[in-house]
Amino acid sequence: MDRFDAMQAFARVVEAGSFTQAAQTLHMGRATVTQLVQQLEARLRVKLLHRTTRRLRLTEQGALYYDRVCRVLAELEEAESQLSSAAHQPRGRLRVDVPSPLAQRVLIPALPDFFARYPEIQLELGVSDRNVDLLRERVDCVLRGGSIDSPGLVARQVGSLRLGVYAAPAYLQRHGTPAHPQQLAGDGHHMVGLLQSRTGKPRVATLRRGAESVALPARYVCAVDDGNAYLAAGLAGLGVVCVPDYMAQPHVACGALQPLFADWQLPAMPLSIAYPPQRHVSAALRTFIDWVVALMAVHVPRPEDAPPAAPD
Repeated sequence: MDRFDAMQAFARVVEAGSFTQAAQTLHMGRATVTQLVQQLEARLRVKLLHRTTRRLRLTEQGALYYDRVCRVLAELEEAESQLSSAAHQPRGRLRVDVPSPLAQRVLIPALPDFFARYPEIQLELGVSDRNVDLLRERVDCVLRGGSIDSPGLVARQVGSLRLGVYAAPAYLQRHGTPAHPQQLAGDGHHMVGLLQSRTGKPRVATLRRGAESVALPARYVCAVDDGNAYLAAGLAGLGVVCVPDYMAQPHVACGALQPLFADWQLPAMPLSIAYPPQRHVSAALRTFIDWVVALMAVHVPRPEDAPPAAPD
C-alpha cells in the first residue's frame, strides 16, 4: 500500500461523501479507492468510516485522523507549490467559493485567461451566497460582498460594488413609476426581498441624497436568498430591486430594467477576498488572489470616496 495514495483517497472520500465521487476526482476505479481505505484502516487498526447504504460518516478516530491527514497533504502541496514557484510555475488545487452573480458575469468568463497563464493550478469553484466555514470545509478562500468581520479570517478588499435601484417596465406599468423613494413605503409598491444568509432576514437598504436619507421598506411578496434569483425576480416584475450596477447594466441597455431615483445614492458595497490565516500562503493561492485583484480592478474598481455598506 502506498501510504500517500491511501491518505489522499481517504481525504477525498470524506470530502466527496462517497467512494464513487472520490474515485472520479482521483481518476481511479471505485474498487481501488475502497481497497486503499480498507488497507489504511487495517494498518491503523481502527475504523475510520461508518458506512451505510445512504451515507458515509466519520468515526471519532476517523475525524481526528482526517484532520491530521489534511494538514499533511496541505504541507506536501505547499512544499510543491514553493518549489514550483521558484521555477515560476505555481501549481496545486484551490477550493474557492464565489457569489453566483459574480461567478457567472465576471469570474468564470475570465478563467480561460487564468488557466492559460497558470495551467498547473486546479480550481474547484463553489458558487453560492451562503456563509462558508473555510476551516471545516477546507476552502482556501471566498469572495464576498459586504463587511467580513470574522476574526478568524484574513480579508483583503479587492473592489467596490456600486448599487442602484431598478424595476422592470412590467412592474412600473402595474404600479406606476415612483418619483421619490418614500413612495415605495406606500401600499402600491413592494420590493423583492433578499434574505441574508446569516440571519434569514431581508436586507434593508438606505438611499441618500445630501443630508436626506430614506430606508427602503422590507415589504415584499417574494424573497430569495441568491443573487441571480434576486435579479431574475426583478426582471420578472415581482418588485423593486437594489442590485450592483454591473448586474443591471446589460438589462438596462436592452430595456428590461429601468433605473429609479437617479439623484439618490446607495452606499457602495465592499468586495473582499478572505482566507484563513496561515503561516505560509501557498504560491497557487497567492497567484489566484493577485489575479482576482487585477480582474476586479477592471470590472468593479474601488472608488476612494465610496462609503462602505453596513454589515449584514
